[in-house]
Parts: sequence; C-alpha cells; structure tokens
Amino acid sequence: MTTRVFLVDDHEIVRRGLFDLLGGVEDFEVVGEASSVREAMAVIPQRNVDVAVLDVRLADGNGVELCRDLRSILPDLRCLMLTSYADDEALLDAIMAGASGFVLKQILGTDLVAAVRTVGLGGSLLDSRATEALMQRIRSERTADPLAELSDQERAVFDLIGEGLTNREIGARLFLAEKTVKNYVTRLLSKLGMQRRTQAAVLATELRSK
Repeated sequence: MTTRVFLVDDHEIVRRGLFDLLGGVEDFEVVGEASSVREAMAVIPQRNVDVAVLDVRLADGNGVELCRDLRSILPDLRCLMLTSYADDEALLDAIMAGASGFVLKQILGTDLVAAVRTVGLGGSLLDSRATEALMQRIRSERTADPLAELSDQERAVFDLIGEGLTNREIGARLFLAEKTVKNYVTRLLSKLGMQRRTQAAVLATELRSK
C-alpha cells in the first residue's frame, strides 16, 4: 500500500530535502508541497493525501491551526508536525488539534521515514507524558459543564457516542449523512481535547452517572 504524502514548509530547501528523502521511499508517494497555510488549504483537499507533514511555524500562520482546519474537513487525514524547537505548549496544542505526531527537524532521516510510515498506518507518535499533561490541563480548566463549547448538534452526537452507536447508526438517528457525523465527531473530539471516540464515550458515561 502506498502512503500519499504532502509537504508544507515555508523554506524551499527544507521542502526539497523532505521531497528527496520521502520521495525515494518505495511505499511513499509525495503528491505535492506548499509553502503557506493558504496554499495548503487550497491544494491538500484536492490531492487525496494520507499524511501531511506540517511545519509548526509558517509565514502566513500556524501549522497547528492548519492541522485543525484540515482535519475539520478531512477527518481521515493524518498530520505529522515538524518543528525546529522543543515546545511543550506547541506539543499540547498539536494534540488538541488532532495531530498524530510531533517531531523535531533534527530527527534522523531514517527516523522521519519511520515516523511518516507509523502515522500513515494509523499509529501515533505522541508520548503518554504529553497526553497526560494535556488531560491534566483540560481537567484543571474544565468548566462546570465540560460540554460548554459543543454546539447542540455536537452534543447530540456526543450523547449517542456514549450509547455506543456507530457513525452510521448516529446518522440514522439524527437524519445525517455518515460523513457529516464523522465531521461532527472530529470537531467535538478536538473541542474536548481528545484523540479517540472511546475517550468521549467514557466521559459521557461519567456525566450520566453524576
């Protein structure tokens, strides 16, 4: 199976290096590149991308926000954040945006190839320490109503996730297309700072028991 990769970095020499490295891997296909948030948002949805390698800092914006915006319209897209600086806050923001990995540009070429392959296969490169730090922050900042940021429709989807329904079953219950439900799930998980629907199901169970 070929993993289709898209590169976003505002330095041409970095993009060229990534293109040469990843394009030379047998099971990878680099399907495009962009130097800005605007360009990436215009092109990636048209390219059937599996993994987007995103620079955290871009000339016209933020790679983490780009990750969040892309995943809101492409929930199956896997994002690997690439940065020059170790930054715990950026790492936590990346988790909340739905990124699957966060690596430094100093990473060895072989390790970057492995990272892209792991993310492309649905794995995560986010360590447990970072995830736990995120959950602690969410718990400390959570309002009396942890669902306060969810829209009415997102709350309805959240409740049905708690009942164990699949996206198709939720769609049938709410008269929505399955793809629309997937988009709602992606957005509500992002708002709740979660990575998996099982986490939302656990929270829904906890709230019902109170």
